[in-house]
Amino acid sequence: MDKALVSALPPIPPLRKAAARAALVDVKEPARAILTDCFRQFGIETVAMASTATGRLLKEKFEACVVKLDPSAHAVMEAVRSSPSNTRMVIYGVGGTVQDAMRFSKYGINAVFNEPVERPTALKFVRATQMLVLHEFRRYVRVPVITEVSIVSGDGRRFTATSKEISSGGMSLKSSEDLNIGAAVEVSFALLTLARIWVKGTIAWKSKNIFGVRFDAQDDRRLRIKEWVEAYLEC
Repeated sequence: MDKALVSALPPIPPLRKAAARAALVDVKEPARAILTDCFRQFGIETVAMASTATGRLLKEKFEACVVKLDPSAHAVMEAVRSSPSNTRMVIYGVGGTVQDAMRFSKYGINAVFNEPVERPTALKFVRATQMLVLHEFRRYVRVPVITEVSIVSGDGRRFTATSKEISSGGMSLKSSEDLNIGAAVEVSFALLTLARIWVKGTIAWKSKNIFGVRFDAQDDRRLRIKEWVEAYLEC
């Protein structure tokens, strides 16, 4: 080859090393290809495996796990939360309704991809949560997590909602109940290593069936939530 041509060619850039790994457990095509591409854009390597490969989740380090929400998911999530290195792994579910996801709430599912998995929605989803996967916590102070929340409103109504995100100062929830901004509430929930807790708050904002609760700064019980969030982000 001509030496002048060789000298004119730019050097081949080194391959970008993956900053994190996500296990795709029992995720079939085309969803697997879509998710692989979405995670890759943020430097997250995906590893496809069968639902029977729980041993790898016990022994190997992964920053995230995507698992099909079917009966076999219980064993997968149990392996994840039993692993010393993966206990605080970000867990994504695939398929099913919110009610289906609630069956696995004790494992602390962070988010759910709806089926069929569509690339624009999946990419938006991964972009919204990738900082948690990559441990860039200075820019990501909210923890996405799906769990059942019991609510008592100031007028005595009692109902349940589904959490979406939680921070040391409040949480966002989904419910069909109509609540006014500024209304007083008391919420109760449990999260992985956080035993059931009750804390007072007020409705800070609402949008369709989603609303935000700001924890009462005078309620010292919120400090347990703050400690849990900080511990979660440090792992």
